[in-house]
Amino acid sequence: MENYNSLVSKQRQFFHTGKTRDIDFRISALRRLREAIISNERKIIDALKTDLNKSEFEAYSTEIGFVLAEIRFTLRHLKRWVKPQRVKTPLTHLGSSSYIYPEPYGVALIISPWNYPFQLMIAPLIGAIAAGNCAVLKPSEFAPQTSAVLEQLVTGLYPEEYIAVVQGGVETSQALLREKFDKIFFTGSVSVGKIVMEAAARNLTPVTLELGGKCPCIVHEDANIKVAAKRIAWGKFINAGQTCIAPDYVYLHREIREEFLCELCRAIRSLCGESPLNNPDYTRIISQKHFDRLRAFLSEGEILIGGESDRERLVIEPTVLTGITWADSIMRDEIFGPILPVLDYSDISEVIEGIHNHPHPLALYLFTESSSIRKKVLNDISFGGGCINDTIYHITSPYLPFGGVGSSGIGKYHGKSSFDAFSHKKSVLKQTSRFDIPLRYPNTKNGLKMIKFFLR
Repeated sequence: MENYNSLVSKQRQFFHTGKTRDIDFRISALRRLREAIISNERKIIDALKTDLNKSEFEAYSTEIGFVLAEIRFTLRHLKRWVKPQRVKTPLTHLGSSSYIYPEPYGVALIISPWNYPFQLMIAPLIGAIAAGNCAVLKPSEFAPQTSAVLEQLVTGLYPEEYIAVVQGGVETSQALLREKFDKIFFTGSVSVGKIVMEAAARNLTPVTLELGGKCPCIVHEDANIKVAAKRIAWGKFINAGQTCIAPDYVYLHREIREEFLCELCRAIRSLCGESPLNNPDYTRIISQKHFDRLRAFLSEGEILIGGESDRERLVIEPTVLTGITWADSIMRDEIFGPILPVLDYSDISEVIEGIHNHPHPLALYLFTESSSIRKKVLNDISFGGGCINDTIYHITSPYLPFGGVGSSGIGKYHGKSSFDAFSHKKSVLKQTSRFDIPLRYPNTKNGLKMIKFFLR
């Protein structure tokens, strides 16, 4: 049985030296990470090509460039983030001042998935380093080449008592979860997220869970059809649909149904080519297990476009299914592949009711020019985050916290939210000793009367 107690203990000892708390130490660690990513760009791109057949464009824009921008943003603002924040003090605390001190948790465990194996490991690591933590990284075994590059990169940068990479499968993750960490950050499925949370509960360890769910995309009758079709096709079929915030299904207003579907097919051909299976840059499905699960959905509804697949090369064409209802199996769980079901509606209340009958989505996308429809959807539906008249793009802003709600996740990150995710906010009241306020003491004359006056 694997045991990582010595590694965690070594990191905790290093953390208690106080070195990771030093702001210059954190900045240096982030700068070295940025330089290493830039110098290893070709290795990372090649690894992503081997694991998922990602094109160089997609590998850089969604993985490498994403984290380089995150590091740059963090370095620009970190000195301000680490400062104690002075907050207001009530009149009852006359003579005192109030502060919030951000402090690192200690030793963090970061478990990342296979769909964006570089970005989804490095992005939370940036937050862990910025906040002053040590970290154990567990990359996905399903993206072995990228995981190997990650290990080489991290091992060459940091001593293992500071940042360490642990390779392995399910047994390794289980062994790590048996250890006592001070923070756990997990990205993956809802089912595994429950296991992580159960393990964390044994030690009352705080968690950030970035999970998933069925993300709805609503196209109202007044939407810009051409723009909506192109942005939905891009958001859905990037990374072959293996994106936790990809539009999982489209709710399409019946008045613009035919026009939109025509534009959607045109957009798919434009983005993926007339023959996606022969496109050398078309991302593959991660495994035969996932391929078989996805291909089983192709028998449901009616195929509007796509539907072809190649099991040997693990590729499935971008596919749109019409004639789908909530009773179909494709609507039970997150699809996580290049298949887009279409549901129809006449009134927005039908959409809201349909979404309410299922778990909170990680993301929601609404295409409309109507302020009343926008207001109704935003007010009536709970979801992690999303876009109006776009898909996925909200994730690229460091000013927008990213995360789920309910079964789609717990906690937020990106930008300052990554720093906050790995920081404990310590509240401190600095009280004067030059004078004393007597009303707190039970022997003060008319003390109760004064307390009632101030606290009523």
